Amino acid sequence: MAKSVDEFNKKRLRSSNITVVISIALVLFLLGLMGLILINAQKYSDYIKEQLVVNAYFDENYDAKDSVKIAKFEEETLKKVQTLAPVKKATYISRAAAAIEAKKSMGIDSDALFEENIFPSSIEIALKPEYVDPAKIDEAIKIIKSVQGIVDVKNDSTLMVDVYNNLSRILKWIFGFSLLFLVLAVVLINNSIRLKIFSKRFIIKTMQLVGAKRRFILKPFIIEAVVLGAIGSFIGLAALCGVWYYFTSQIGSSFVQDNQQYFWLIVLVLGVGVLITVLSTIIATWRFLKSNVDDLYYS
Repeated sequence: MAKSVDEFNKKRLRSSNITVVISIALVLFLLGLMGLILINAQKYSDYIKEQLVVNAYFDENYDAKDSVKIAKFEEETLKKVQTLAPVKKATYISRAAAAIEAKKSMGIDSDALFEENIFPSSIEIALKPEYVDPAKIDEAIKIIKSVQGIVDVKNDSTLMVDVYNNLSRILKWIFGFSLLFLVLAVVLINNSIRLKIFSKRFIIKTMQLVGAKRRFILKPFIIEAVVLGAIGSFIGLAALCGVWYYFTSQIGSSFVQDNQQYFWLIVLVLGVGVLITVLSTIIATWRFLKSNVDDLYYS
């Protein structure tokens, strides 16, 4: 009879541990997935901002006799522009290239309507994402204009403002959902641990009544919490890596970004899994250590 009771208790303990591990793994999987979405949304936002270029123009006046001198001067100017703080990337567009681009945009194949070198050479500048901001774009343009040789700087400010506002709005929603998932992760993991500790409340109180110190009682529960939290975290991360690998293999590698950010995401997921499990275990166990025996029947 005693043997059957022990086997029943062991099965119930295993079932309880499996339930806790699965709960932790599922919750952390969803939390990690939101983290991946947030990381790549930020990267994609920066990528879109970098496509909003600013055009810096050289002097329209051009004399073929001075072509070598002008080319050298424009090359030196390009190098100066590339070193400016707001500049992410700068691409030189010659007069010939500007004429070809104008023909394409106007749908003209003939050279009859174009005089030679009618369009000035320019520099197409992709700004750093932090400068694609209504509050900083004027500052960036002023810095570019200050470079000797640049006579005019043009950009579509209305488009930049619209894109910036829309991207900011989307990122705020994604960040808000990520915080919500973090809170849900804490609540769900905490509830799973509380149910597990609740099933052992009589064991906890019995150990206390026979003279065991609170630290002695807490120690095995904390160790078990660390193990369960780590196992659940690793399972959740393994599932997350598998899903993400399949997704990127189907869509392409354009979503794979800075590995350092992924590293910190893994650390966050592991930390949340272990830390919340341990804290929930300590709080739930301490509650029963402070309670009276009669309270155990009404908890």
